[in-house]
Amino acid sequence: MTTFQIEQTPDGPGVAAGSPLKFVLSSVQSDSHMWNLVALQLIMEEMGHEVVNLGACVPVERLLAACRDERPDCLVISTINGHGHVDGARVISALRADPALAGLPAVIGGKLGVRGDADAELETELLALGYDAVFHVGAGDSGQAIESFREFVAANVRTLR
Repeated sequence: MTTFQIEQTPDGPGVAAGSPLKFVLSSVQSDSHMWNLVALQLIMEEMGHEVVNLGACVPVERLLAACRDERPDCLVISTINGHGHVDGARVISALRADPALAGLPAVIGGKLGVRGDADAELETELLALGYDAVFHVGAGDSGQAIESFREFVAANVRTLR
C-alpha cells in the first residue's frame, strides 16, 4: 500500500500562489477505472486546488464541453487500462484543434500502454501531440508519478493560469 502525504509549505506543492487552481480531471473513454481519479482528486484538493472530476469512460466531446464550461487552469487525464496513449492522443488532438481550448494546459498520466518498459517511448509521442507533461506509470512506480505531478503543479502554478 502506498501512502501519499501532502506538505503545506510556502511556494511548495501545497500552495497555489495565493489562490487555488481549477483542474478538470478525467479518464479516457475506454477506461472504466475510478479509484485513480478519486485518489488524484484527493491529492489535488489536499494541495489546495479545486477539482472537477468527470469520472471514468468520458467521451472526448463531453470532456471538451466540460472544459469550455468549467474554464479550468489545467486538464488532467489519468488512465490505468493500458490504452491511454491511444485515447489520450485523441483527447489532445481534439483539445488543440478547438480554438477555445487550444491553449489550455493539459497533462496525462498512468499506464499508457501494455508493453512494459517499451511504453516509455509513448511519453515522447504524447508530448509531441501537445501534452504539457506526461507522467508514465510503470510497474510499481505510481508514487514517483504522483510526486512528479505534484512537482509539475508546484513549478507551474503561476504559469498555468
